[in-house]
Amino acid sequence: MTIDLAIARTTPDEVTGPAVVLIHGFASSGAQDWPADRWARPLAAAGRETLVVDLPGHGESPRVGSAAEATTGRVLEKLDEALRAAGADSVDVVGYSLGARLAWDLVAVSRVPVRRLVLGGLSPVEPFAAVDVAAARAAARGGDRPADQLTGMVLGMASAPGRDTESLLSLVEGLASEPFDPAAAPPGVPALLVGGVDDPMSQGIDELAGHLPQGAVLRVPGDHLGALAGDEFRAAAVEFLR
Repeated sequence: MTIDLAIARTTPDEVTGPAVVLIHGFASSGAQDWPADRWARPLAAAGRETLVVDLPGHGESPRVGSAAEATTGRVLEKLDEALRAAGADSVDVVGYSLGARLAWDLVAVSRVPVRRLVLGGLSPVEPFAAVDVAAARAAARGGDRPADQLTGMVLGMASAPGRDTESLLSLVEGLASEPFDPAAAPPGVPALLVGGVDDPMSQGIDELAGHLPQGAVLRVPGDHLGALAGDEFRAAAVEFLR
């Protein structure tokens, strides 16, 4: 089986529980969002193998050639294939921002059972659906900067140094074609929703928790980036996965 997504794997000397899958946010990478010294090593010390995924168009994974390659359904299929190819019998999943949005839906489609979820920086709406991808592409090719603030913000993330802008915009277009609908298939496993107190994206996590039969909410210091980097989020995630 072909593994379309790159996975960095850390295996402890003695395994005491399911592997922990770490899924990063948009325009980032597994290594950037989940530094090994902060995540893989402490989890390995606790007897947990980690599988740090690079999403399509990110990190070491292949670029996205078209939106049709990167619909939500296709990305979830790739995640499922990667987990099965890794030989995981069951997993816990920690996702942040885009990674959390995908993890929410992964539970229903994965052939590898998901035991627990930690979802950080998750919005109850689909932000990519409001992005003017055509205007972003035109600006990326030398045209005028998009007038829409959200489109400009997403373009700024996609065009940061080291990013494949066209690939990331194709991913945005593909995900937006199948927007996030938290009510469609809420995960039935224990889930911890974490949001930064100064993060406008995650202010709706109480609403999201209302869809979950086993959901808990935690607020931690920081904005969208600060909450991810903070020790409170990591400590809460590790404790919840026990």
